[in-house]
Amino acid sequence: MPMIMNRQASGWLRLRALIRKEAIQIISDPSSILIAFVLPVLLLFLYGYAVSLDSTKIKVGLALEDRSTDVESLIAAFRNSPYFILSVSFSRRELERDLVAGRIRGLVVVPADFSRQRNWQGGRPALQVIADGSEPTTANFVQNYVQGVAELWLQQRAMETGRPAPVPVTVEPQMWFNPSRESKNYIVPGSIAIIITMIGTLLTAMVVAREWERGTMEAMMATPVRIQEIILGKLLPYFGLGLGSMLFCTLAATFIFQAPFRGSFVSLFLFTSLFLFTCLGIGLLVSTLAKSQFVAGQFALVLGFLPAVQLSGFIFEISSMPPIIQGLTYLFPARYFVQGLQSIFLAGDVMSILTLNGAVLAGFSALFFLLNARVTRKRLE
Repeated sequence: MPMIMNRQASGWLRLRALIRKEAIQIISDPSSILIAFVLPVLLLFLYGYAVSLDSTKIKVGLALEDRSTDVESLIAAFRNSPYFILSVSFSRRELERDLVAGRIRGLVVVPADFSRQRNWQGGRPALQVIADGSEPTTANFVQNYVQGVAELWLQQRAMETGRPAPVPVTVEPQMWFNPSRESKNYIVPGSIAIIITMIGTLLTAMVVAREWERGTMEAMMATPVRIQEIILGKLLPYFGLGLGSMLFCTLAATFIFQAPFRGSFVSLFLFTSLFLFTCLGIGLLVSTLAKSQFVAGQFALVLGFLPAVQLSGFIFEISSMPPIIQGLTYLFPARYFVQGLQSIFLAGDVMSILTLNGAVLAGFSALFFLLNARVTRKRLE
């Protein structure tokens, strides 16, 4: 019994020494500081301010072929809209040249019989909308926004003239979880997945691969340190680094970007821990197999960063992807982490979502931990 306790005590001492050694190496390594502290700040502000799926202030031209008082009121309605930067002209060809040159993203043509159609009993005036199809998303926004402005203007003019508005149905929209409809409210939480992936996968892969290149990893394995202790000694310092980055990103998301946070910090901590262990396992496995900083960095980008951006639902909705690609997303842990993050921030602790995705992340963590132990042991034989 005393011998077992001495072995356990010596094991804890070795693990503490390994963690201390790794922490010193992180602090003294400029690349680690860059990836762990500078890069998250840049990514967070890039996704928070530069990446936006909200189309506002779209440059649109208004070609006037009718010059009645109704048209003057319609121009005012477009100018008062927060969605458009309006260019008004009596020359349709001039605005068409601007559309071809990319100076405007859409063209609204007010036909010559616009007022006559509106004043005719039962008539419904028509507007022609020409959008720049080279950017389909913006083109759809132009068409929808123009229709919305026109419908609202028709209702207002009907009230002013005492005529019934030619709108048969009144729609009362209600938006759950993101009532302001701002894309930053789900992009900023999703960017935490990208940052954790960078720290967990790329940083671990690069640093450990450097030790293989320098031969310090072989020297460490020649000591009585166990494989499990080496793995934990490598993972735990970067685990703490990732949690610190997560805390910083959460504070920035809620206080700087004003993103809602409706869940609990306990759920966020547990969920991030599972994903972080998975990323660390991927980085350690890649560095063990590659043993080269360049190769390890490339594999870390392909297996970690790119799937986290393209296949996680962070920006591109998974349900709109082809069925084959949708099936492929299930192979990448970032998909499950992004779903959990968006639930915690926007909807709260929805246990059905967190439990399912957390269980999958736990399975990924265990899988990569076992693979690391097995692969490293083989390298020692």
